[in-house]
Amino acid sequence: MPAQDFLHRCPWVDLTKADYVLYHEQEWGVPVYDDRRLFEFLTLESAQAGLSWYTVLRKREAYRQAFDHFDPEKVARYDAARVATLLENPGIIRNRQKVAAAVNNAGRFLEVQAAFGSFAGYMWRFVDGKPLVHQLRHMADYPATSAESDAMRKDLKQRGFKFVGSTICYAHMQATGMVNDHAMDCFRRPEIIAGYVDIGGS
Repeated sequence: MPAQDFLHRCPWVDLTKADYVLYHEQEWGVPVYDDRRLFEFLTLESAQAGLSWYTVLRKREAYRQAFDHFDPEKVARYDAARVATLLENPGIIRNRQKVAAAVNNAGRFLEVQAAFGSFAGYMWRFVDGKPLVHQLRHMADYPATSAESDAMRKDLKQRGFKFVGSTICYAHMQATGMVNDHAMDCFRRPEIIAGYVDIGGS
């Protein structure tokens, strides 16, 4: 058995799902400062509402193809005909409200970019520019929301974003490294902490 198989991981990781394990090893909790990747995660997490993240993760490549590799300028210009085509695509979650939200959110995303210089700069304000490092050990320790995700939800809603409840915002923060929710004994926790940078917090 490879040595890697003996590594401790977060309690939510299903070791029978190789793509899920890979996501945990390579992406989850790693700070993201690239605007397009943030738009990708925001779109996917909005699509997740009411579903499991793994359901969305398995459709990620189909979403990339369907949504022009998450180019917000292109997505913001989707018209009714393009939306109709998306709703016929079996590779994505064919929910009219969620597809419409993705198009709407692309427009709001561009507005935030224009107002703050970058979407990353706007989002990272909610954690003062530095990842929040939590001390979690068991599944029961994992929160679904936080004061920061509540504030993010409120601000995004005021700016016209859709499908951005506090639970979705917290999942976004976890995925993009705004919070480090790797368990205390997970091998990725110290690796990610070692790579931290401050992008403007106090």
